[in-house]
Amino acid sequence: MADVLDIDGGGEDFSVDEEGDLSDEHGERFHQDISSMEKRYQDSVQRLKERAKKRKGRGFDSDKAKDISQKYEPMAIDDNEVAIPQRSVEGWILFVTGVHEEAHEEDVRDKFEDFGQIKNLHVNLDRRTGFLKGYALVEYEQREEAQAAIDVLNGSDLLGQIIGVDWCFVKEPLK
Repeated sequence: MADVLDIDGGGEDFSVDEEGDLSDEHGERFHQDISSMEKRYQDSVQRLKERAKKRKGRGFDSDKAKDISQKYEPMAIDDNEVAIPQRSVEGWILFVTGVHEEAHEEDVRDKFEDFGQIKNLHVNLDRRTGFLKGYALVEYEQREEAQAAIDVLNGSDLLGQIIGVDWCFVKEPLK
């Protein structure tokens, strides 16, 4: 006995035998339809792959990127291939990490004032807790003062925590 399958409520009737295979009269047509759909799918996938390789827009044309890199001068580095500190608009800024969350601005100022006059000190507080976020920015007028602070205070102790002190802005060496 064969069952009839109605697709979309009024399309062609496909007869299916008890094993679930299509009967011989419609089976060949069905397989042709499937093979043509597979072919169209493979063609569309191939077209998508071809388009994916082509990139349009700013920054994708390698020739233009080479031209731009030749226009501008490379960043200056010293002989030892070490990053060079950059001066900000007003002074030399140090980035201090590992600051204890219960530290106050005065604690950080007392630690760093030994090396020169601090032009600006900025500590960020967490709005929710009111504690320090764990870092501070210290600005000196002279590079020598900032360098001395880095040399002495990097790896030192502030309220029981080891702090890291380094330049905030640097020019990276060329690779």
